[in-house]
Order: sequence, then C-alpha cells, then structure tokens
Amino acid sequence: MLVAINGVDLHYETIGEGEPLLWLHGFMGSGTDWTYIFKEPPAGFQLIAPDLRGHGASTNPSNEFSFREAAHDVLGLLDELRIDRIRAIGVSGGGLALLHMATMRPALVDAMVIVSAPPYFPAQARAIQRQASEAMFGATELELMRKRHVRGPDQLQQLLEHARGFADSYDDVNFTPPCLGMITADTLIVFGDRDPLYPVSLAFELYSAIPKAYLWVVPNGGHGPVFGDAAPRFAKTALSFLRGEWR
Repeated sequence: MLVAINGVDLHYETIGEGEPLLWLHGFMGSGTDWTYIFKEPPAGFQLIAPDLRGHGASTNPSNEFSFREAAHDVLGLLDELRIDRIRAIGVSGGGLALLHMATMRPALVDAMVIVSAPPYFPAQARAIQRQASEAMFGATELELMRKRHVRGPDQLQQLLEHARGFADSYDDVNFTPPCLGMITADTLIVFGDRDPLYPVSLAFELYSAIPKAYLWVVPNGGHGPVFGDAAPRFAKTALSFLRGEWR
C-alpha cells in the first residue's frame, strides 16, 4: 500500500493480526527485511513494515534524506493508521529513526528494540560512509539491493549519495544524554562487540542515558548481529521483551 506523507509516497505492508508492532529496516534495506528474522508474522502482533523514504517502493522526490525526516514520515503513517501506542524494532538506520520517534513523541512508544544504532556517528563510521559505492558490496548482495529498490538504478545511486553525505552530517544523529533521557519506552539495546562501524562502547552510552534500558551485547557479533544463524534467538528474545515478559 502507498500513502502520501510529507511529499513522499510511502509504501508499507501490514501483516498478521494483534497488537501493532512496527518494523523499521536498516539504511539501504526495505520493509520486507522482517522476513529474514521471522519465518512468519509474530503471533499476537500485526506487523507494520514501511519502506523508509527513497527505499524499496517508497519515493523521495526531494532527494533529501535524514533519519529525523524518516521518523516524521513513520509518525505520519502511524497517525494515518490511527495508532497511538506502538511496540517497535529498529535495525541500524531504522533504529536511528526509532530513536528520533521515541524522543519526539515519548508517549507513543511503549517498548522498543534498537539494533546496532549509535547515539552519534564515530570517526570509523564516517570513514566508511565517505567511501560508499557499489564496489563495497558483493555481487549477490548488490543484485538483492537492485531487486529491493524497485524504482530503478537511480534509486540505488541516490541512496549511496545519502550514505556519503552522512560522513559530514552532525545534527541528525546526535542523541545527547538529556535527549535520550526523554525516552519512556522499555528499551532493549542490541550491539555486536565486533561491529566495524560502531564500537560497543556506544551501546553503553545508550544504556547509561535511556532510563528503562536493557543491554544485550552479542559476542563476536558484527553490525546487525541478528540475521542468519542469529535470527531465531533474536526473534525469541525480542518478542519476549516486547511482550513485557521481562518485567
């Protein structure tokens, strides 16, 4: 489905029945990435999976992207769906958008799982962002991205251009302790201890600043350490947390 929000045609899917569960994919991903984690829609939840602006089947005619803008788009979608309380999972860039949502509108987010999303971009991430190009990806991954972003080759190039722009952006991803202290959601922070972009020390900064935070450091985990063989354990743990079984 497509809905017009903030000058963007935002594509989203709703899957399953039950309490609303928002899935926010990583940068250069798409809403259907939830299928890499869950074999089927989680029992008791209606999964809401948008493509962030410029990703998948969503448009981005302004050729502008920030995680703050992406958060505003998703907030508009939830308003359109008349959802005033949400549980959510955000992976990498989706986690950054979710952090914006949880600080902009704290009462909206009841519980959330943030995966590999830092409070700010460290120098090592900026060095990688500056080099963003198709050459960074293997042939199989590149072909998957071309299929995922259905609006043609220019769409992928636009996303790579945005990625390079992150290297010199300092105001979008800049979650200070006072800002993070506004979050009221139960928050599970998931980080790999071998993330090439974000050192695990950033996870502890989030954990120290978010009032109702829990921390899961994945041993020998890289960036987004929740896919592949790690997916079943992550799915079980995340859903238990979001259902409030940890309380």
